[in-house]
Amino acid sequence: MTSHKNTISAVIIAKNEAKMIGDAIKSLSFADEVLVIDTGSTDKTEELSKKLGARVLSYTTGKTFSDWRNFGLRAAKGDWILYIDGDERVSSALQSEICGIVQNSNPHSFAYAIPRSNVIFGKEFRHGGWWPDYVKRLFKKSELTKWNGDLHEEPVFEGKLELLQNYLLHIKHETVFEMVEKTNKWSAIEGTLMFEANHPPMNIARFLTGMFREFWKRMILERAFLDGKEGIIMAVYQVFSRFCSYTKLWELQISHKNKS
Repeated sequence: MTSHKNTISAVIIAKNEAKMIGDAIKSLSFADEVLVIDTGSTDKTEELSKKLGARVLSYTTGKTFSDWRNFGLRAAKGDWILYIDGDERVSSALQSEICGIVQNSNPHSFAYAIPRSNVIFGKEFRHGGWWPDYVKRLFKKSELTKWNGDLHEEPVFEGKLELLQNYLLHIKHETVFEMVEKTNKWSAIEGTLMFEANHPPMNIARFLTGMFREFWKRMILERAFLDGKEGIIMAVYQVFSRFCSYTKLWELQISHKNKS
């Protein structure tokens, strides 16, 4: 009697990732299936993905990462499911570790968090809260129920979560322009979520204490300065990002007050 070989579906959530997705797909050569969930690309993401052997499904009605990940969960055919983003790459050591877990007839767990090595401004960060940056990405498909959350999505699964040893390489940002574009988008979502959660009215004290806490966390507690000028720049940028979220919350609060 031959033993069943467990299969792996790798799912990539992508939009306009033509520049990055090729290396992501190539790093998934160990997977039995690579599934690209295209959320509305206008570049050559779909064409390049298909050329590299990925199955591409368009899903433009979803609005959040939870929607997109749940769509991938339903579409994946493998026994195990691995999620990565278009700007991530699976290291060779992580490939071996994942294959060992998947083919183990009695794995310790059915859900795993993977450390990410974040590359920012062309440099791998090890401080400022950027390492080990665990993300929950590998699951036995039958034990993963769904994903919840609008901004920071979380998986709902059976059993306990284990940590993997080897890392995903995350090419986080290429330019400050791209960073600001993403901050503008995600701070609007975060501001809305805080407003819907009835956050106390923003005032000068809350602005100042919120930004000070972010600076203290990044620069002092997590020692961002040890990553050199790049680490200092990113720590200050996180303060700016927090300011943007609070400012958009403040705008919503003022608008609501004026309508009352």
